[in-house]
Amino acid sequence: MQNFIFMGSIKNLQGHDAIEKIQDLGEDLKICMFCTQENEKLIFRPMSVNKIDEVGDLWFLSDKSSNKNKQIEKDQVVELVFGHGTDRFMSLHGNAYIETTKEKIKELWTPIAKIWFTEGEDDPNISCIRFSFDDGYYWDTKHGKIVETIKMATALVTGKTMDDGIEGRLER
Repeated sequence: MQNFIFMGSIKNLQGHDAIEKIQDLGEDLKICMFCTQENEKLIFRPMSVNKIDEVGDLWFLSDKSSNKNKQIEKDQVVELVFGHGTDRFMSLHGNAYIETTKEKIKELWTPIAKIWFTEGEDDPNISCIRFSFDDGYYWDTKHGKIVETIKMATALVTGKTMDDGIEGRLER
């Protein structure tokens, strides 16, 4: 019996198309591993995206005195890694910038942030991190989770690879 292989496709995205893919995946996945560097070691921590703006910048709330903020002040190069189950992944490379304007804090504020910033929007320790991507990579499904699950089940039963994936580079 012959095995058939259905390979995923590659679709590199630039400019507006890349920003749309980042918005789609980032808003769906929400949580990323936020990676900074210290003493030539990579440091990962989970962070929740508060907003992805129209130019593709990702915004986070952060404590001014956190290690992550200190690491960004020394080295702005940051990596973000998103993942969900077996169907959606994204990695982004870029630079992070610390901002402390009250307007931006108010814009990004959510009630759940009070867990970390007990004084609310006016907490003196609150800051914003703006992540501006240079490039990245994504893995997604063409037809959504239901079709992907059916294809994976079929592949398990038949022994045939039925890749429904689409992947590609993301470039500003």
